[in-house]
Amino acid sequence: MAKRLYKIEAGRKLFGVCGGLAEYFNIDVVLVRIVWLVFALFYGAGILLYFVAALVLPNKSEIEV
Repeated sequence: MAKRLYKIEAGRKLFGVCGGLAEYFNIDVVLVRIVWLVFALFYGAGILLYFVAALVLPNKSEIEV
């Protein structure tokens, strides 16, 4: 089964995008949140990318059937 990118429902803080990315890359969710915060603060595009990912990515429960 191929790896899929998704949002998580359990343990999410806002929309679950960072948790889904952490599971996809098999890293700690705190590292993903820190990187995303740096992009949001310094480049501004991180905020826009987060909300686009929140709209586009499916929930984990929608993928697992």
